[in-house]
Amino acid sequence: MDATPAIRVVDLRKSFGTLEVLKGVSFDVDRGSVVSMIGASGSGKSTLLRCINFLETPSGGEVYIDGEPMGFRTDATGQRRLQPLSEINRMRRDLGMVFQQFNLWPHMTVLGNVIEAPMRVRGMNRKRAAALGEECLARVHLSEKAREYPARLSGGQQQRVAIARALAMQPKAMLFDEPTSSLDPELTDEVLAVMRELAGDGTTMIVVTHEMGFARDASDRVLFLHNGLIEEEGPPEQVFGAPRSERCRQFLSKHLQ
Repeated sequence: MDATPAIRVVDLRKSFGTLEVLKGVSFDVDRGSVVSMIGASGSGKSTLLRCINFLETPSGGEVYIDGEPMGFRTDATGQRRLQPLSEINRMRRDLGMVFQQFNLWPHMTVLGNVIEAPMRVRGMNRKRAAALGEECLARVHLSEKAREYPARLSGGQQQRVAIARALAMQPKAMLFDEPTSSLDPELTDEVLAVMRELAGDGTTMIVVTHEMGFARDASDRVLFLHNGLIEEEGPPEQVFGAPRSERCRQFLSKHLQ
């Protein structure tokens, strides 16, 4: 069995001008595992996720997808050089991204939203893409909404369509950036239920979340970020049950019911 992590992050750094947001973050995500990132707003979680798929260009460090370096190559002279955008986009296809906002195309049906990228980016024909899209909508329990338009859906349903859209690209890993932060509690629960099912199916996932129950129950590992560094990491029973970091203890005391 190949022991190469699905995602490897090594000494990742990111600065915006003089503001250092990530100060050297390293961790692995094994295939089929779920890693949740928790921490206060401003701790660097979303920036870290965006650096993994190069929506933000890291200031330093490395990201590897299935052992292949993302975004940078070292040339024959030892110089670290940014890859062409076409190469970055090729690797980015293997990372499904789900944002806080749904960003669905209002003029397309639900199924149209889901199959657009497989056809345009992966060159899939419409018939095959439609079959895949129906399968992805079934995974998020929205088969009956395939012909509806986004405006007719609830926020939770729209976010589930966004998850189906990411799944339709058949990615190696799914990245979730606080996907329930703009939803009411009832709608949050339906999105988290789908994410739990994906986790149970062995989908490789990195989840930035404020939902401590999900992080505790559905994760294989939990990372607590503070001030641009991983302050605490481990299995959820250790991070939630016996955190070593005082900052982590304080954070959890505020956020656990």
